[in-house]
This record gives sequence, structure tokens and C-alpha cells, in this order.
Amino acid sequence: MGRHSAGSRDVPPHHPGMLVAAMAAAGVSVSLMQTLIIPILPELPVLFDTAPSNASWAITATLLTAAVATPVFGRLGDMYGPKQILICCAVFLTGGSLLAASTTALLPLIIGRGLQGFGMPIIPLGISVLRTCVPAEKVGAAMGLMSASLGVGGALGLPLAAAIAQHFEWHALFWFATAIGVGCLVLFTVMVPRLPPRSADRFDPLGTVLLAVALVALLLGISKGGSWGWSSATTVGLFASSLLVFAVFGWWQLRVDSPIVDLRTTARRPVLTTNLASIGVGFSLFALSLVAPQVLEMPAQTGFGLEQTMLQTGLWLAPGGLAMMLSSPIAARVADRRGPRFTLIAGCLVIAASYLGGLALLGSPLKMMLLNISVSVGVGFAFSSLPALINAAVPVSETAAANGINALARSLGTSTSSAVIGAVLAGMTMTLRGHEVPTLRAFQVALLIAAGAALAAAAIACLIPRPAGSAGSAAQSPKRALTSAVR
Repeated sequence: MGRHSAGSRDVPPHHPGMLVAAMAAAGVSVSLMQTLIIPILPELPVLFDTAPSNASWAITATLLTAAVATPVFGRLGDMYGPKQILICCAVFLTGGSLLAASTTALLPLIIGRGLQGFGMPIIPLGISVLRTCVPAEKVGAAMGLMSASLGVGGALGLPLAAAIAQHFEWHALFWFATAIGVGCLVLFTVMVPRLPPRSADRFDPLGTVLLAVALVALLLGISKGGSWGWSSATTVGLFASSLLVFAVFGWWQLRVDSPIVDLRTTARRPVLTTNLASIGVGFSLFALSLVAPQVLEMPAQTGFGLEQTMLQTGLWLAPGGLAMMLSSPIAARVADRRGPRFTLIAGCLVIAASYLGGLALLGSPLKMMLLNISVSVGVGFAFSSLPALINAAVPVSETAAANGINALARSLGTSTSSAVIGAVLAGMTMTLRGHEVPTLRAFQVALLIAAGAALAAAAIACLIPRPAGSAGSAAQSPKRALTSAVR
């Protein structure tokens, strides 16, 4: 087939199914980076002879760079073509992994982890590629699988990383990540077709800097507020600075010809409500990753701890990732009949019901596994519906950028969840062997908060406009949404 202009849809010469499999594998691989370091996080202060607050930057650095890179690189993908930006992401990911694998000092490790965060835009860029290259009747399932890969990789990453950390020296984790980066680089070079730019806009350097500063200040305050103190001058100053810079950023974006974020599109009801619901889904997803491992690994002397090893914990939780992957194509079929708005609401309600039922499922590893599977099915339904809702409401020229903002919304939800659930678990404790540990009541309150976040997301999703047969309806089926968007 010939070359196509921005907004057209040519299927690449190789089988679209292979492209879907390759992009989904890349998405899972990239999301592994979020949980890869968790098994060795408690050991980092000893390994590098530093304070735990310094070692925690190995997590924070990835969060910050991913938050900035996701919307920016998504916009660049629309402007210059997704293949080039995907390759750039893979190079950053590989370089960061290689740096972390070859160092024995904390600062290079933190820098390497920061570079790994530049791999996160692969998710929205992959959705953009699939929207263009996959036949209309299959594009909903393909984009849903790519979107769900963000949660699948996070779920599968914990047992995989635990197994590596338990049997090998910690550098092996990052050599493994380096191999993932090289694999992604090869996949993008060989499998992704060279698509033309979808937007003729120019890059907005000032808007990019303002967005980066505002996001870093906001997420730094959220992630470090617990240790610095929520009322400390540093935390309050970060939040105030973020608010001020966001205001300047908004003023600039409404006046520049080629904004890095199209606020007018982002403020449309279908896009805004979908992103707000995504924050709630991200919050509820991450809550379980804070509760389940602790309950599984805590000693039986607490009265509720299940005394599982790190590897056993990962294995009990691994089926959740598989459940999320398997539920995604089912959700796509339901969305094709009832609309992605329906599957988003249904997914949120399943999550909420799972957490409420989970109040009685903290007594054995098997019950914890069932809780995790149930939540994961709900997340799979919710995540798989998000690209269809976003893409139905934005022009093709903003596909990657709009999905990048949606991925950022999910990330904001997980960051907020970490802060809120972390504060609950730290505020309701008992003394065990001279150490403060969360009480059973603390975990139950955390589950109730997570259920509340999922119910709030469902309520917001109800505000997404119903399908009205128009081309711009956010709730039309993925097939109709795509067909109308590319005309």
C-alpha cells in the first residue's frame, strides 16, 4: 500500500496481529520498570550506606520523569511520527538500565532510574500506532490490550523481580531491564511502520518547561509529603509553586499557536470526565499493591499476618496480572456492544465490590489471591475502555498526546494513592518486636478508601456523554469511533 497522509489508515504490510502482540509485549515490559526495584528497596540504604529517605529517590525519580515524558513525548509522536519517538524512548530506557546495572553508587542508580521513566510514553504512543494500523473491527480490542498492559506489567513485575532478587545479586535486575530495553528497540525498529506525522504543529519549548516544573512540584509534594511533613514549608511551597506554574502554563497554552497540551480539547466534557475517572481507577489499583504484600508478608504474631516470603507473595499476586490481560479482550467485546462508557462503569463497580468483599478476605493467601484477581478484572475492564473514550473525543492528530494525558491521569491517581494509603497505614499502628506496624483496622480502612475511589470513578464515568450517533460522541463503540475520527 502507498504512503498515507496524516489521518489516513493504511495497514502495514506485516500481519496486524503481530504488531498488536509486539506493542502489547513492549507495554508490559515497560510497565515492569515500575515494580522492578520494589524487592530490593528495603536493602538500598544498607547497600549504599545511606538514609532510607535518600534511597527512596530510586522510586521517585522514575515517577517524576515518567510524568513529564508521557504527555510531552505523546505530543512529539503526533508531530514527528510515533516510530521515531518510540525508538527514542527505548534508547533512554536501555541507557538508564545499563547505567543502573553498571554502578555501585546511589546517584548513578537514581539517574538511571530516572532515564527508565522515559519508557512510559511507549503506552500512549503504542495506542496511537494501533489506532492507525489495526483494522477497524479489531482496533478496540488492540487498544484495550495496550492500555491494560500498564497494569499487567506492574502485577507481573513483582514476582519476577522477587525471583531475580532472591537468586541473583541486585545488579541482575537492571541487566534484565537492559535486555528489555534492547528488545523494545528491536521491536520498534522492525515491527512498527514509519507513519507520517499527524500534526503540522511546532514544538512548544516554553510550555514544555512550564508543564515539567508544575508536574515535578506537584508529584514531588505528593510523594515526599509524608516524610517531609504535609504542613512543612517545603511541602506547602511545592504545592503552591505547582498551582502557580500550572496557572501560568494554562495562560500560555491558550495563547500559543501550537500548545504542548491542547487545553480546549482536554477540557471537553468527554475527555475531562474520562481523565478524572482514570485518576480514581489508578488510585484504587495501586491501593491493593500497598495492602496485599504487607498482609501476606507480615508475621503471624500480628494476628492477621500470613508469613509469606517475598517470592511466595509475588506468586500469590501474579494471577492478578494474568486476569487483567485475559479480561481486556472480553471488555473490548462488551464495549463493542454496549459502548466503552458501560465497560468503564462496570469495571469501577467490580473494583469497588471487590474491595468491600475484601474486608472478609484478609485471612489466607488464597483469599488474598482471589481479592487480587477480582480487582484486576475490574481494572482490566476499566483500563481497556479508556483509549476508546479518549480517541472518540479527540482528532486523530492528537491521539498520542491525548492518551499521554490520560496515562498521566492514571499516574496521578497511583501517586495520590501511595500518599493517602501510606498515611493511613502509618497513622494506625501497633508495636511488634520494637517496631511500629500497621494494624488490621488500618488495612480495612485502606480497602474502604480504595472502594470509595472506585465508586467515585464510576459516578464520574456516568457523566461521560451517552452515544448520540454523532461522530464526536465519547461513548460510541471503538469501531464507530475510529471510523468517524479518521474520515
